[in-house]
Amino acid sequence: MKFRKIFKIIGGIIVFFTLPTLLLFTFLYLRFNEPLPDGVQSKAADDLAITMLEALDHQAFQNTSYLAWSFKNMHYYKWNKADNICEVRWKHVKVILNLNNTAASDVYIDNNIYNGQDRQKLINRATDYFNNDSFWLVAPYKVFDSGVERRIVQTKDNKDALLVTYTSGGSTPGDSYLWHLDSDGKPTHFQMWVSILPIGGLEASWNDWTTCETGLQLPTFHKMLILGIELDGIECR
Repeated sequence: MKFRKIFKIIGGIIVFFTLPTLLLFTFLYLRFNEPLPDGVQSKAADDLAITMLEALDHQAFQNTSYLAWSFKNMHYYKWNKADNICEVRWKHVKVILNLNNTAASDVYIDNNIYNGQDRQKLINRATDYFNNDSFWLVAPYKVFDSGVERRIVQTKDNKDALLVTYTSGGSTPGDSYLWHLDSDGKPTHFQMWVSILPIGGLEASWNDWTTCETGLQLPTFHKMLILGIELDGIECR
């Protein structure tokens, strides 16, 4: 009888914590889930991507050789774009990440060089952090990178939107993003179909801009549902 009572208590606790989560997921899925839209790879899609880059002054991104920022005040970056090397720091770990050859990266723990058995795991983690967190900073500038496909999609309100799919590279190849643009071609928000989210078409804002001394325009905050993604300490030169 005693064990039966314990099992009932444990079962009640599990239901108490999992049922609200399940109900919330069901609500979000029914409310927001959308299939990945069909789009057409064409010159028109490339032209729309160019319009977006021109609205953002893509040349300013090209001319910027150094970027620093923090992601949600948890991960900190100093990216030397010219050499494609980025210092990635979190907690007591620092990785000097060689983005051209990650095996050549250096790992530090408490500012001491580290060559232990977890070295490669920490390099991999730094790479994943960089891929994710830099996306939220500079994604619009990367639409013509190798392995990126561009399609034009007509939205429900008869506007052209840019569907971008990453077929290779990064940490999650296959992810797609539908960029919605204002009348000048500047991004206002996107919808995402990504492997780490079970709901397709979730929307994230792309605004709250700041302009660096190089003229580069970067976002400082993104809103997704009730969540916020902050990008602080932005520096560029």
